[in-house]
Amino acid sequence: MPFRVIDGQFLCSGKRYVKSALMGRVLRKHWKDMVAATVIGVWSAHFAGAQTLDLRYAQAYSAAHSIFAPPVSVAESEGLFAREGLRVQVVIPIPGGSDKMIAALHDDWADLTHVATPYLIRAALAGSDAVAIDAEFNDPVYSLIGKPGIKSFSDLKTKLVGLADESGTISLSMFKLLAMHGLERRSYAVKIIEGTPARLSCLRRDECDAVVLGQPQDLQAIADGYALLGRSNEAVPDYLYTVTAARRSWADAHREAVSRFVRAMIAANDFICDPKNHDRVIAVIGKTTGTSDEIAGKTLDLLLQSGRHVLPDHAAIDLNGLQQVIAMMGEAGLIAKPLPQADRFVDLQYLRAAGTQ
Repeated sequence: MPFRVIDGQFLCSGKRYVKSALMGRVLRKHWKDMVAATVIGVWSAHFAGAQTLDLRYAQAYSAAHSIFAPPVSVAESEGLFAREGLRVQVVIPIPGGSDKMIAALHDDWADLTHVATPYLIRAALAGSDAVAIDAEFNDPVYSLIGKPGIKSFSDLKTKLVGLADESGTISLSMFKLLAMHGLERRSYAVKIIEGTPARLSCLRRDECDAVVLGQPQDLQAIADGYALLGRSNEAVPDYLYTVTAARRSWADAHREAVSRFVRAMIAANDFICDPKNHDRVIAVIGKTTGTSDEIAGKTLDLLLQSGRHVLPDHAAIDLNGLQQVIAMMGEAGLIAKPLPQADRFVDLQYLRAAGTQ
């Protein structure tokens, strides 16, 4: 409400105040209230008049029930997509698993997709125009879990180890971890099993002697008496694990929708990292992964543990971390030299517009 000064006094909200030191404080408070009301009014008017946009976001089945789902789950449950004027449909499962996530964009199964960076890189090198628009997870924490009779790495000689796609960063980091502990590739057998839930099933059925697991299944297995042998980030430098990807041509034609999605993902990451939201995030993790509050809490603690940098700050893409993935793929002979530069596989305009990158 407007105010005006009359004979050393001023009127504000219909009341008369004596001009004094108190006057300055009241004026300042009133001005802040007016500015805040104006900002909220403009924001509300903008989105009230804006068209609600629909997006289809693809996830592999294994990702949808793991720690890699909460950023999108939080954005949905906390109304962060709705705040941006988005209706986001999560599309799962994508036929073929995580190696088919980029194909889902080209086959019009989805507009955006969660994808591990090696699959994005391989698809782009094969001619896809898919690019990363934001980061979802940096250096992940994958655990090598052995059945109760396996007490050390040496116990895995001649045994069967359940791993993910051999060309992905999960398996590449596990091969390095095993080699660090004296196990060359020929000294153990490998079974490729897509997804943490399926690998855990192999372990529980006693068909695998050890498997690589993500959260929360690794923590649940440890609680059930299985042995933690080591973790992936003991063997490799920090790298960029998963991103949200879109076809560059599609994103260019739908800039507003992509910009809104990126802003919502930034807000979701910030929400997860804010200590005051701890219990609400645990509830989302528990519901998404089907685990107890205790295991969900341990999962979140591991995710946010100081020094691990698992969650990217404000969903920013770490180009150095992506270059590390390219180096790992080159070392494994998965891509030819000269190795490409990381900026080939990203479109940073949406993060820059949001003030992040």
